[in-house]
Amino acid sequence: MSRRIATALCLALAAAMPAVASQNSTELRETARALFKPVPEVNVIIEEKGLTPDQIELGKWLFFEPRLSKSHVITCNTCHSVGTGGADNVRTSIGHGWQAGPRNSPTVLNAVFNIAQFWDGRAADLKEQAKGPIQASVEMNATPDQVEATLLSIPEYVEMFAKAFPGEQDPVNFDNTARAIEAFETTLVTPNSRFDKFLAGEDVMNDMEIKGLGLFINKGCVACHAGINVGGQGYFPFGVIQRPGAEILPEGDKGRFTVTNTATDEYVFRAGPLRNIALTAPYFHSGEVWDLEEAVAIMGSSQLGHELNGDEVKAITVFLHTLTGEQPKVEYPTLPPSTKDTPRPSN
Repeated sequence: MSRRIATALCLALAAAMPAVASQNSTELRETARALFKPVPEVNVIIEEKGLTPDQIELGKWLFFEPRLSKSHVITCNTCHSVGTGGADNVRTSIGHGWQAGPRNSPTVLNAVFNIAQFWDGRAADLKEQAKGPIQASVEMNATPDQVEATLLSIPEYVEMFAKAFPGEQDPVNFDNTARAIEAFETTLVTPNSRFDKFLAGEDVMNDMEIKGLGLFINKGCVACHAGINVGGQGYFPFGVIQRPGAEILPEGDKGRFTVTNTATDEYVFRAGPLRNIALTAPYFHSGEVWDLEEAVAIMGSSQLGHELNGDEVKAITVFLHTLTGEQPKVEYPTLPPSTKDTPRPSN
């Protein structure tokens, strides 16, 4: 999306809803239902995606499997910890050889609802995304051949792949590894937030939270942050109105431009999903902002051209806390031991 179109969209939406903030909770609920959707229960997603218990269980083992990395130290959960909001709560993730990654780690929770994966949308789905970090030299630094050799060397994995992908002649392969991880990550959804209960008709939000929701809509935040994941559905320039300084928006990271090589995509990023945002500091792709209220204020000036006052920032932030849903209950798996044929770790 071009800067001109994104700017027009934000300003038009704000102008179209001047009275939302003054609506009562019943009217506001109806407006919100038209803009957002609740997170469904995990069993609904599993059925919709056609996932099997064997695929999900294998994916869970692989998500926590350090031997998918060259060092045998790093797992998917290292950067996308299911115990800390699906992210790692550091500025940028630490990968192979203690290298710092270039961007803040997005949450894996509810990632199945995003239009694409990574800040620049370079992976179409969770399967494609799973392959990236395993091979990236700054992350897990492994190769498909190394992954396959490792899994084939462990009888328990050979058996699990055969159950997860029945009928395949050689089920233990890199593609199925990614498919299994995708299956598990698809289950990492967070339904039943207080906002979802509000959408369902329950009076569970207080006056300040309702005011914040009204402001979130009225000020135009929903131009980028709507839908089931309250974001994650489109690409927008960071700085539709005013580009932040280099301390927040590093000049060397041109976002989606590195994917499309299109000039209008410079400093364009996928709108961050706001589900569970209160759990996933620091914020933005640079990970330079640790305070949620500060992030809200920056979005007001940079994306909407509006200097939110202190009360507005507070109310919107309080509303964002209602987006925290039920966190996935994941039992850490006891992984099978290596064998004499398992490739050894390497720095």
